[in-house]
Amino acid sequence: MSEYIEIETEISDDNNELYVYTNLSLSENEETYHSIDEMEEGSPIAQALAECDGIALLAIDGRDMTIQRTDEAAWHAIVTDLSAILKDFFL
Repeated sequence: MSEYIEIETEISDDNNELYVYTNLSLSENEETYHSIDEMEEGSPIAQALAECDGIALLAIDGRDMTIQRTDEAAWHAIVTDLSAILKDFFL
C-alpha cells in the first residue's frame, strides 16, 4: 500500500480513552481486541498495532479507532508509537 495516512487524535474528557481518526480505511468490519494476544491473532492492522506498548483495548471501526491504555502507559508515548506504526503500515 502506498497511500498517505492522516491521523488525528483526541483524548476523552475522563482521560480513559484515545480516539483516533484517519482518512484511510483501517478495516472493513468492526473489530474489538481486549488484549495484545488477541491483537496478534487479529487482522493485519491489529497485528501491526500489537507492537504498540500500552494498549489494553483496541476497537477499530472503518477509519476510526478507540484505544484504552494500561495503567502505566502514557498517552503521548502511545500516540507517537501508533502514528509511526500506521504510517509504516500504509507505505
